[in-house]
Amino acid sequence: MSKLTTTDENKMIEPKHTEHQDRFPETGMMPTTFDPAYVENAVKPFFLSNKYIGERPLLPLIDLTLSKEAAMLPHLFGLLYDSWKPNFEEGTSVFLKGYENRGPNNERKKIYYSAVTPDLYGPMYSDKIKRFLDKLFDKQHSGKPLMHEYLQSYFDMYWDLHLGVTGDDIPPEVRQIGHSFMAVIGFWYPTQQVVHDNYMQVRRLRQPLKDWIDQHVQDLIDSKVPDPEKTIVHYWIKNGALGENFRRKDIVFECFHNFLAFSQWGNTIYNIMASLDAVNGDKTVRSWFEKTMTMDSEEADNSAFTPLDRFVMELFRTISPNAASISSLPAKMQFLGTGNIIMTSHPESSRDPRHWKNPDDFDPDRYKTATTSEQNDEASCKAIGLARCPFSTEAFKVKDGRRAEIANSAFGAVYGVVDGKAYPVCDDAGYAPFGFGYRRCAGEFLTIGFIKDFLRKVWSEKIEFVKLDIANPELSALGPRTVVPDNIGFKKAQ
Repeated sequence: MSKLTTTDENKMIEPKHTEHQDRFPETGMMPTTFDPAYVENAVKPFFLSNKYIGERPLLPLIDLTLSKEAAMLPHLFGLLYDSWKPNFEEGTSVFLKGYENRGPNNERKKIYYSAVTPDLYGPMYSDKIKRFLDKLFDKQHSGKPLMHEYLQSYFDMYWDLHLGVTGDDIPPEVRQIGHSFMAVIGFWYPTQQVVHDNYMQVRRLRQPLKDWIDQHVQDLIDSKVPDPEKTIVHYWIKNGALGENFRRKDIVFECFHNFLAFSQWGNTIYNIMASLDAVNGDKTVRSWFEKTMTMDSEEADNSAFTPLDRFVMELFRTISPNAASISSLPAKMQFLGTGNIIMTSHPESSRDPRHWKNPDDFDPDRYKTATTSEQNDEASCKAIGLARCPFSTEAFKVKDGRRAEIANSAFGAVYGVVDGKAYPVCDDAGYAPFGFGYRRCAGEFLTIGFIKDFLRKVWSEKIEFVKLDIANPELSALGPRTVVPDNIGFKKAQ
C-alpha cells in the first residue's frame, strides 16, 4: 500500500506543505532481502545516473535538442518493462517518445489529448469525479485523516475514468499494483526496503494488470461497456484507430503509465487543503477563494479564463505539483553513457521575474492579460524576432463524431477547437506547472476540471479544513519523491 511509515522526511522543491524524499538513506550495504536483479537494474542505475538542472525557458517551449525519447530516470524502467530497460515493442507512452517519433505534427500527443479536451469534462467525466468527492467528504470521514480516505477510493475513480470499471469489478491485485506503484515513486530511494518490496510487487503484478486492461479495451471495442463515451480509452480507440501512432498495446501502456501522470491530483488536493486551513493556512489564498466564489466565478468576464479558472491556475503555479520536465540528452552530451537527463524546473520557471511583475504574489488576475495558445501564431513569432514558427500549427481532426480538431500554438502547446470555439491554454513561459510547448501535460484540463469540482464542493458545503492533533501521522505517498503526513481533516460548518 502507498500508506507507509518512514523516517526519511526531507524537503526539496517549492511546494509549501508536501515533503520530499531528498536525503540519501544509509547505503553502506544492501539488505540481504533485496533481489539481486533489483540491485543490478534499479539500485545500481540510480547511483550511476546523472541529473542536470536546465535553464528557465524564455519562451514557452523546450528545444528539440532536449529529447523526450526514453526520458525517464533509468532505475524506474523496471516498473514498466520486464527487461528493466525501455522496450517500446511492449507498448509506450507519449511521454516517453521524442517529437520525431510521434507521427506527423505531434499526432500521438494530439490523439492522447483528444480524450481530455475541456468540452468532454462536464458531460462525460464530471459525474464520476463528483461521486468520488461525495464519498471523500461523507460525514463519516469528518475529523479523520483525509488522505487515507482519498487513497481508499482513488482507484475506483481512476479506472472508472479510463475504462468504465469500478467497485467489485476491480480485482484486488489491480488495486494493489496502483498503491505499490505510488509507494515506489513517493518513497523513491531504491535502497529502502519499502521501495524494494513495492517495486518487486509492481513487477509481479504488471502482466496480470496489462491482461486485465487489455480485456476491458476489447470490451470497449466490442461496445460491451455502458456509456463508452464516458471513458478516456474510448477516444483513444476512435481517434488513434489502433494505428501506429497509438497502438492497442500503447493504450494499455498509457492506462497504467497514468499512475504517474494522475499522481499530481492527490498532491494538489493536500496542498490546497493546507492552504485553506483557517488556522494554519495561507490568508491570501483564503481571501482569494472567498472573493472568487462570491463573484460570478463561472463567467469569463472579457478574459480567456473565468475567475475560477484563474484561481485554480494560480494554485497550480504556486503549488507546482509537477516539479520538472525531464529530457534525455543527445548521445554526444552523455557522460559515461549512464542515463543522463536534464531537468527543466517548473517552480523556478513559474516564479521568473522576467515574466511576472509580482512573481511571488498569489494573484489570479495575472491571467487576465496573459498570452494564450491561439494568440501565439506566425505573426507573433516574427514580432519577437523569430524567422518562423518553431512548430507547425496544422491541426488534427478527431474521428470520434465531434466537430473538433486538436491544434497547437506556434510553440507546440496543444489545445482543442470544438464547434469552432477554441479552448486555449496560457502559453507563457511564466506559467510552468504543466510544462512547455509540445511537452506540455496533456491532462491539464482534466486536472483543472477535477480541482474546480473539488473547490465548488468545498464552497457549497461550507467545508473547513483543520490540522489534526496526531503525534505520529502516517505518511501517504502521492507523487515522485513526495510523501505527506496524513494530518489534515475536515468539518462542515453548522
